[in-house]
Amino acid sequence: MIISYQLDFGFIEIYEDYIKVTMNEGITVSPEHNDVLLEMVHKHYNNKPFLYITHRINSYAVNPTIYLETAKIQNLAGFAVVSNDPRQKIQTKLEKAFFNKEFRQFDTMESALEWKDQILKHAVD
Repeated sequence: MIISYQLDFGFIEIYEDYIKVTMNEGITVSPEHNDVLLEMVHKHYNNKPFLYITHRINSYAVNPTIYLETAKIQNLAGFAVVSNDPRQKIQTKLEKAFFNKEFRQFDTMESALEWKDQILKHAVD
């Protein structure tokens, strides 16, 4: 890990080629949270391909239209949801409809990181 941030809405970990976000219990992800993501991207990934991983260990709400803006981040190669909750699999299918880049759900961080490596390999090719 390069650096981490404990923010009022969650915990963000910055790695060399991915950002991992764990949102707090009970929040609603809003456009303001996307603004924070944009700041992090500019600061840490400046035109370098990266993957966004959300580790959904807490229960919170997401307005799926937020992905319309997130997908505009040029160097964002893909989005992974890590959760073994069956409801998250259903939610991920809904969210994916709003995101025009690679978007997948995984039961473990390990499988998400393997996928990240595949996606980023193709993003650089």
